[in-house]
Amino acid sequence: MPTAVRLAIEIPFDPDFGKLGPFLLTWHGLFTALGILGGVWLSLRVAERIHFDVDNAYTLALIGVPSGIIGARLLFVAEHWDFYGANPAQIIQLTEGGISIWGAVLGGVAGPLAYALWKGWDVANGLDAAAPGLILGMGIGRIGDLINGEHLSRATDLPWGVIYTHPNSPAFAHSVTVGAHHPATTYEMLGDFLILGMLLWLISGPFKRRPGLAFFAFLNTYAVMRFMVSYLRVDSAGTVLTDVTVPQLVSVIVVALSVPVAALFWRRGPMDRGPAEAASPAGRVQVRRA
Repeated sequence: MPTAVRLAIEIPFDPDFGKLGPFLLTWHGLFTALGILGGVWLSLRVAERIHFDVDNAYTLALIGVPSGIIGARLLFVAEHWDFYGANPAQIIQLTEGGISIWGAVLGGVAGPLAYALWKGWDVANGLDAAAPGLILGMGIGRIGDLINGEHLSRATDLPWGVIYTHPNSPAFAHSVTVGAHHPATTYEMLGDFLILGMLLWLISGPFKRRPGLAFFAFLNTYAVMRFMVSYLRVDSAGTVLTDVTVPQLVSVIVVALSVPVAALFWRRGPMDRGPAEAASPAGRVQVRRA
């Protein structure tokens, strides 16, 4: 193995830590579940703080979790269609892994957003409540990626490079081949937590009277960060564009589509976030223009 190994952080864990009946328990699955629970909890707390009806927030969370899982799987399948097109039965084999974090974000937003629009609920405050929970859940989920070695990255001689020494790790063979490599998903995890801190500050400070803008701050800062981190990854499918991966292309599309919408939210001017008890009969929280 390359001499750079001695500078690396060795990760010796088996990705699987037990069974529950017929179900295999993995670190990735555990931290994904913890991320979902933590994200829902935080979004409900933020909803209460910004006077978005908490019962409505519960409902949207119940829609967002399955729609996020579906979106995560669908984008992963689309990204790896060469395999799934030839093996369609594998598309529904969720227990064998294969999800896209961008798919989870877009699916987890699209389902609740469609329902909230149909019900006539306060979309802007709902988006702001969702954003901190989404980024917290993503960050916690990346802890499982670090333990398991779920994603492969470029070689590095930096002292925080990682190698995976357990034969069951998805990154074991990669570690043998290239030696120490970047913990790219850990960089993303740290970026997620920085974005979380920024969002909580924006919601309680600069965007306190600008409903909806914190969500777009989350969407665009994550897109920029994911675009940059993806340069270190070697396991993302490419596109017809030279040296551009699917996650990078999605990041560019998200920024291009969301910035104009964020500008429309900004042009509405400052607004007070209405108290939850001021909800209209249709369930819409009243937002009063200052």
